[in-house]
Amino acid sequence: MTTLSPENSLSARWSASFILGLHPYVRTEAWKFLTGYYSWQSSQDERLTVDSTRRKNYEALCEMYKKIQPLLENLHRNFMETRNTITYDIQKLYDKDPLGNVIIDKKRLEKILLLSYVCNTQAEYQQGFHEMVMLFQLMAEHDHETFWLFQFFLQKTEHSCVIKIGVGKNLDMLNTLINFLDPVFAEHLRGKGAGAVQSLFPWFCLCFQRAFKSFDDVWRLWEVLLTGKPCRNFQVLVAYSMLQMVREQVLQESMTSDGILLACNNLIDLDADVLISAACLVYAELIQKDVPQPLKDFFL
Repeated sequence: MTTLSPENSLSARWSASFILGLHPYVRTEAWKFLTGYYSWQSSQDERLTVDSTRRKNYEALCEMYKKIQPLLENLHRNFMETRNTITYDIQKLYDKDPLGNVIIDKKRLEKILLLSYVCNTQAEYQQGFHEMVMLFQLMAEHDHETFWLFQFFLQKTEHSCVIKIGVGKNLDMLNTLINFLDPVFAEHLRGKGAGAVQSLFPWFCLCFQRAFKSFDDVWRLWEVLLTGKPCRNFQVLVAYSMLQMVREQVLQESMTSDGILLACNNLIDLDADVLISAACLVYAELIQKDVPQPLKDFFL
């Protein structure tokens, strides 16, 4: 009989959890492993040390930011513009639950976003990051956890959600996938719907956050994306599955680009498990076909 080590046992239990989704009680801790905040092979003592180091590093970054803030305000116009954008975006967030209880701290959220912008030279602030960090603040207890979870999440998903790094590639591959799997739909998109797919970039920038009926659904999809299973760049298969939801309406009404975009924007209150299952079926279809090299390199 095979005996699992404590670390492998932990990994196995959480891997099994991904099938049904993570229980809220373990989500925060599990996300620290999924994002790389902790190593899967770490012991409990090592994790305590790592968390202490993350906290101290976060506090050091906060002190650094205080010192250079006057310089940034006086010499860097981009900093002022970005700070104003972050402030505006955060003010639009609804910070209460249905019972009227305050669920997020906007001041803390703004601080984390500004620090992330100053420290991150590759993934500069883009609209939508405030909604993503809000979800991490809801998940994590401490600011240093929120900050580092977001940083590691960006590193894991930069080739799907960061505009200057991966969003354009995702849109191109989505077009290629439609051409390969659904030539009829692709022909319509090349004609009356020209440009519709490229206009779907918010799906990737927000990791589909606005498409779901609950935060639990958002976390559910993100957890799957972080596992890298069932394939690389699974987010494009998710986008393809969402487009298939409006396919018949688009073709029957012979929609133009604006109509297609409106139909796609109306895809809200989705169930994450249903969407994940649909995307998995697309992957199953792909691996049974003679896939052209660009798609093979991207997914398989």
